[in-house]
Amino acid sequence: MTHIARKRFGQNFLIDQRIIDDIVAAVAPQPGQYIVEIGPGTGALTRRLLQSGAQLHVVELDRDLVAKLQQDFAATPLQIHSADALRFDFSQLAREAGGPLRVVGNLPYNISTPLLFHLMEQSTAISDMHFMLQKEVVDRLAAPPDCKAYGKLSVLVQARCNIEVLFDVPPTAFRPVPKVLSSVFRCQPWPVPPVEIKDFAIFSRVVSAAFAHRRKTLRNNLQELLSAEQFARAGIDAGRRAESLSLQDFARLAATINVGEAGGR
Repeated sequence: MTHIARKRFGQNFLIDQRIIDDIVAAVAPQPGQYIVEIGPGTGALTRRLLQSGAQLHVVELDRDLVAKLQQDFAATPLQIHSADALRFDFSQLAREAGGPLRVVGNLPYNISTPLLFHLMEQSTAISDMHFMLQKEVVDRLAAPPDCKAYGKLSVLVQARCNIEVLFDVPPTAFRPVPKVLSSVFRCQPWPVPPVEIKDFAIFSRVVSAAFAHRRKTLRNNLQELLSAEQFARAGIDAGRRAESLSLQDFARLAATINVGEAGGR
């Protein structure tokens, strides 16, 4: 029985075999590696990953798809988790595996950002991630300072992971056909972070406030968090706008805030 894509789950199933081959080539799965595929759908990528000899787990929310996967892959070693990836404990699975996981998936656009942050919270359990997302979101993830796509998402993700854009995927590669272009990218948690961040919650608060109103200066956006003396201590001109700051600049600003001051000025 053919599964009808459900809009509420953001389902668009990858059907282009060439793109599937390109994704598998980028992931380069090896026998025995523990790989977790998020949102396997009808199993198009799943089949190719299994052929590598990897220890493959899939996390699927749609119970109808879970039943289909259980039937279609009954004769294989595939491990199927009927669960919400936003609540899935990847760290526990890594402990059971005895080492970090590799994570792949064609992510539903409606949960992509919260899912990335959920995974980054468990980054010690993950060696790398290969995802397909809406190209606009991937451009934001990888954006450097001083460009329109650069913003809160760019800084918070790049502080924890190295982002490498691999290739674009046309809408015709899916059924149903989405209205947007997609991109595949590699996301690797930093073994050694590029900047020192003593308290990520404070860092996140500074970045979020700095980008709250893009046309306003740092002085205006951060007036509740930072004084003129703190800007001077960080060596940052308060008349600049957030999009001109590097990851290192944001780290220096956050470092001027003591943990005891984090509740507000």
